[in-house]
Amino acid sequence: MTIAKLLKYDFTKGNLTLYDVNGKQIYSEYSNGSWYKRDYDTNGNEIYFENSSGYWHKYEYDTNGNEIYFETSDGDWYKREYDSNHNETYLETSNGLIRHTIC
Repeated sequence: MTIAKLLKYDFTKGNLTLYDVNGKQIYSEYSNGSWYKRDYDTNGNEIYFENSSGYWHKYEYDTNGNEIYFETSDGDWYKREYDSNHNETYLETSNGLIRHTIC
């Protein structure tokens, strides 16, 4: 059961959209029953996305806000490392790519 059905939402008013306390869009649902949701970390970075088709992706970030990991429900992923100036120094992907960069 979707959130709109639980709320008995009237789609003649438009799509159902929910926001968190920081104004970030966390859920949207459409009259055809499709939906998506997002989660964010305390810094406002998106850490999770999922839709009604079953697709999802997730992110991880280091303490400097650099995106260090990404993964999808399709099995794709990548890992990254950064230096103190936010320059990417390492990349590894699910398709076998490994790249080291010296800045």
